[in-house]
Amino acid sequence: MTTFAALGVPTALVRSLTEQGITEPFPIQVKTLPDTLAGRDVLGRGRTGSGKTLAFALPMVSRLAEREAAYRRKPGRPLALILAPTRELATQINATVEPLASELGLNTTVIYGGVSQARQEKALRAGVDIVIACPGRLEDLMRQKLVTLESVEITVLDEADHMADLGFLPVVKRILDTTPTEGQRMLFSATLDNGVDKIVQRYLSNPLTHSVDTTQASVTTMEHHVLLIGDQTQKKQLIVQLASGTGKRVLFMRTKHHARKLAKTLTDAGIPAVDLHGNLSQNARDRNLAEFSTGDVRVLVATDVAARGVHVDDVELVVHVDPPTEHKAYLHRSGRTARAGSDGTVVTITLPEQKGEVQKLMKAAGVNVGFENVSATSPLVGKLIGDVAEKVDPRTRAALLAQRETPRGGGSSTGANAERKRNRRAAPTAGGRGGRGGRGRVAADAQGNRAEGNRAERRKDQPQAARFGTDGERRRTGEGAAAGGNRTRRPRPARSGDVAAHSATGGTRGSQGKAQAGSGQRSHAPSSAGRPAGSRGAGSRRASAPASNERRGR
Repeated sequence: MTTFAALGVPTALVRSLTEQGITEPFPIQVKTLPDTLAGRDVLGRGRTGSGKTLAFALPMVSRLAEREAAYRRKPGRPLALILAPTRELATQINATVEPLASELGLNTTVIYGGVSQARQEKALRAGVDIVIACPGRLEDLMRQKLVTLESVEITVLDEADHMADLGFLPVVKRILDTTPTEGQRMLFSATLDNGVDKIVQRYLSNPLTHSVDTTQASVTTMEHHVLLIGDQTQKKQLIVQLASGTGKRVLFMRTKHHARKLAKTLTDAGIPAVDLHGNLSQNARDRNLAEFSTGDVRVLVATDVAARGVHVDDVELVVHVDPPTEHKAYLHRSGRTARAGSDGTVVTITLPEQKGEVQKLMKAAGVNVGFENVSATSPLVGKLIGDVAEKVDPRTRAALLAQRETPRGGGSSTGANAERKRNRRAAPTAGGRGGRGGRGRVAADAQGNRAEGNRAERRKDQPQAARFGTDGERRRTGEGAAAGGNRTRRPRPARSGDVAAHSATGGTRGSQGKAQAGSGQRSHAPSSAGRPAGSRGAGSRRASAPASNERRGR
């Protein structure tokens, strides 16, 4: 049996892996480590869950640790860079890299959009050795001169085909162009389509290619079933049954709305479930994923934002509630189970009108299984469910959640929220309207919801560049607030004689006053409301132009 030590991994890292229960390298690690530890550029091809993270983390940490301490910890000048397409994947990469790095005296930080950059700025100023980043936010920080990649010695591009699917390749190229050409580069991808091959040709120097998997599904570690159900009513009953087991299971939907709705339906039926999709804030995504990972809830209802980069141990069942549109999505969704050599079951629910589409999907994915006619009470369904978990009263779960969210100072979270709402309603804003004070926070949070995972749900036949430009991760900086709930209110119609209506929202009263004082003319209007249109001297012309523009704008 090949060991990590035999492959050249330093003793301290071997010890760290052993403490984590990792004693035997996976095939992708066996093939790539001798070359990557020697500093060679490597192209690794393997499906999700094949062990690619350790395949690049071990050589990166090992080689950086050989550097003198004087070369490390320069503010804003990392020595290594890992690019990942989604926040979830970046976070999970860090969970693997960080303990290895700390073992050899190195540190890491994670950079992604959708959250405040203050903490990321602080980490960069303090000095960091390894940066794990999503492309959009990283390019933002580069433009702000908060980080430079001039000292990067090792660069890794993980899930490169997913980067291409999300339209990230233009910004990835701009980032790679700023890294030293003599540095080591590693690229890991399941496929080389959609421009990934051009990245390889342009940025990797005489790369060694190592492939351990085909692009088709592993039928040896996954048990695949295609269940043909009669109609939507029966389908809903079947979904509830499949979700009722004691083990962890992931249910995939096509849209964010349906994922949220199904999670609520299951919870109301006594099967606690959490959702994961692009409309959630980063804090909500982290919280829901943590509940699922720890086993507090056994059911995760997700869109394709969870199809890659989300690793949770012991997921025994993946259910394609909505069959995916293409075979790569099927493979990546299904890859949430049967990870790291474990077994797992994959179920695709199919309505009669979807049969032809699903047949083509399975053929492209390399899955050779027949359609099985079932109902919610079929013996096969019972076998797939396994042991049935006890139902949980939704009121009990609601109380538990409220208890977890109670502030440390005591008191009910619900009461505190109500008090904050009352305060916001009572406090007028600059525009003279109450009840809007909290929307800024909602809008800021909503911008984070439009993150990398959202793009995985877009239809493939819509051009990415037309929607997002070249910088996919920051594509909603300008429009995210409006899309996320902070919609601009339509201006109040100007009433007859109310030429100062536009200034009721904090507009031009100050400038009008100055204009009136400068002109030496006296306004005849006693108040700002209902002021006659022709009674304001020199200031009236300045005020009336915006008002007329406002009327034309409607």
